[in-house]
Amino acid sequence: MNKPLRRIAIFCGLLVLALLVRANWIQYVKADELATHEKNRRVSIERYAQPRGDIIVDGKSITGSKATEGTDYEYKRTYKNGEMWAPVTGYASQLVGASQLENLEDGILTGNDDRLFFRRTLDMLTGKKKEGGNVVTTLSESAQKAAFEGLGDRKGAVAALDPSTGAILALASTPSYDPGVFAGITNKDGEEFSKLDKNKDKPLVNRALRETYPPGSTFKVLTAAAALEHGLVTDIDAKTKTPLPWIMPGTTTPLKNEGNIPCEDATLRDALRVSCNTVFGKIGSDLGKDKMLETAEKFGFNEEQFTPVRSNASVFPKEMDRAQTALSSIGQFETAATPLQMAMVTSAIANDGVLMEPYMVSQLQAPGLDTIETHEPKKMSEPLSKENAQKLQQMMETVVNDGTGSNARIPGVTVGGKTGTAQHGVDNSEKPYAWFISYAKTAEGSPVAVAVVVEDGSANRDDISGGGLAAPIAKSVMEAVVNNKK
Repeated sequence: MNKPLRRIAIFCGLLVLALLVRANWIQYVKADELATHEKNRRVSIERYAQPRGDIIVDGKSITGSKATEGTDYEYKRTYKNGEMWAPVTGYASQLVGASQLENLEDGILTGNDDRLFFRRTLDMLTGKKKEGGNVVTTLSESAQKAAFEGLGDRKGAVAALDPSTGAILALASTPSYDPGVFAGITNKDGEEFSKLDKNKDKPLVNRALRETYPPGSTFKVLTAAAALEHGLVTDIDAKTKTPLPWIMPGTTTPLKNEGNIPCEDATLRDALRVSCNTVFGKIGSDLGKDKMLETAEKFGFNEEQFTPVRSNASVFPKEMDRAQTALSSIGQFETAATPLQMAMVTSAIANDGVLMEPYMVSQLQAPGLDTIETHEPKKMSEPLSKENAQKLQQMMETVVNDGTGSNARIPGVTVGGKTGTAQHGVDNSEKPYAWFISYAKTAEGSPVAVAVVVEDGSANRDDISGGGLAAPIAKSVMEAVVNNKK
C-alpha cells in the first residue's frame, strides 16, 4: 500500500473509532441524562401513553385519567374536587410538568418505578398494557373537607396531624386551584395556568407547607415548654416575678399586653389563659436565646420537613439581643412558622412530649394493588418530658375552658388550645394574622392536633382574632376526626 492510501486508511480508521467512542458515550454514559432531559418529548409522551395510577384517600381515588384527542399524549390527568385536594396532590400537567405528590411519586403513578420492573416485564411478555400504581395517603376526607370549607373564601391554611404517628390528616390551603384546568397541553391549558401563576393571591402556593408566618401568641406554648424543661418554672400555678410594666432589657420600651388583662406576677397557667406578652417575653429573655433556640429546634424549627412534599423551614432567630429574644418568644421579631410546624408543636404536647415525623403517604401500591412500600411511623425528637407535656396540656385546656379559646369547645371531648393574633407589616401596618392551635383528647388518647392560620384582608382589623376566626375552623376539623373514630 502506498503512503497516501495508508494515511487515508488510518484517517478513516480514526473516524470509525471516534464514531464508536461517541456512540458508546451517548448510549452508556449520557443515556440517563438524555432519557430524562426536559426537552426530550419521548419521556413526556411515554408518561402520558397510559392512564396514571391514582392518589387514594379513605380507600377512594381522588384522581383519574381520560383519553385526549388531537395530540400524541394519549391520556391526561383528571381530579375529583381538585381545589380541595390540590395542596395534597399537586398537579400533573402535560404542559408544565408535575408538582408535589404527582411529581415525587411519578415513577409509581406512571408504572416506571424500578420496583415495578418485574411487573412491567411480566406485562410485556403477556401482552398486557402497562399500568401505573397507586399512592395511598394518610388524609381524612372529612377532616380535609372541614378544613377547606371552614377557610372558605379567606386566605389561609390548615394542617392536622395524628399526634401518635405523625400521619397528616388534613392539609388545606386557600385560595386554591383545580389542577384539572391545565392538565392538558392546549392553548387553553396554557392560558389557565398563566392566570393562576400571575394571580396576586398566589393560589398555586401551598400555604400549609410553603408559607411562613409570624406565629404570634401560639408560640407561647413553646416558650412555656422551654421554661418547664429548663427549670425556670416548675409550678404552673405559682406566681411569676413579672412586673407591670416590664421594660425590655437594654431598652426603655415596655412590652405591652393587649387590653386590660391581669398579667402582673401572673402564674404560667393564667398567663397562657389570657395571653400575657410580659410574662412570656420575660421568660424568653431570662432563659436567653441559646436555651430558647435549643427548645425551638427540638420542635423542628430551622429545618426543612419532608412529608414527602417539602415544607419550608420555620425560623427561630439565632442572633438576638435580650429584647429581641423577648419579642421572638411571643412569636414576633423574626420568628416565623408554617402551619405544619405549629401543628407539630401541638402534636408533641398532645403526645406527652414525643414528636413524630409528619408524613402523608402510608403505602405505595403496584397496579395489582400489591403493597410495594409501607410507611412506618418514626420518632423525630422528644422536646419535653411527659410530666412537662402534661402540665402544658392542663394549661392549654384551661385556655379553651376558661380563656380565649372557648370557640373550640366540643361537648364530651377534652380540647386544649392557644389563640394567636400575629402582627405583621412595617410598624404593624398590615392586618394581623389569626392563629389557633389545638388538640382533641378522648378516653382512647389524642387523635388529632390542628394548626389554623387565617389571613383575612376583608375583615375589620378589630374583628381579627385567633379565637374568633381560626378556632371555629380548628373545632370543625377536630370534630370530623373524633367522629370518624367513633
